[in-house]
Amino acid sequence: MRFLADQDVWKSTVDLLQLWGHDVITAGETGLAKASDEEILNKAGSGNRIFITRDSDFGSLVFLSKIPAKGVIFLRIEPQTQQQVHAELKRLLGVHGEDELMESFCTVEAGRHRIRRLPPPK
Repeated sequence: MRFLADQDVWKSTVDLLQLWGHDVITAGETGLAKASDEEILNKAGSGNRIFITRDSDFGSLVFLSKIPAKGVIFLRIEPQTQQQVHAELKRLLGVHGEDELMESFCTVEAGRHRIRRLPPPK
């Protein structure tokens, strides 16, 4: 799968995704470290990449403000839950295909994940 990682995603998460064989670029690598949230979502969508973040604000942007997005994975992760969240992320990616994830907002936390269908584009 192809991902665009927000600047708040830990390097260990990016490294694991790459180790698992995924194509991951970071917001910093694409010159988006200081970009607005809308710009980052747009870049992920135009590059056919699933956006991965630790920032809970993206749920509000996508569902309340109706900012168009392709797939979003929100990691609810803290230092003490890192291994558990990474294990659940691996399970999510193994169970759900890229096509499904490109149409969803996924919340991944220790021991579980939730998937919500993204609203249709305006």
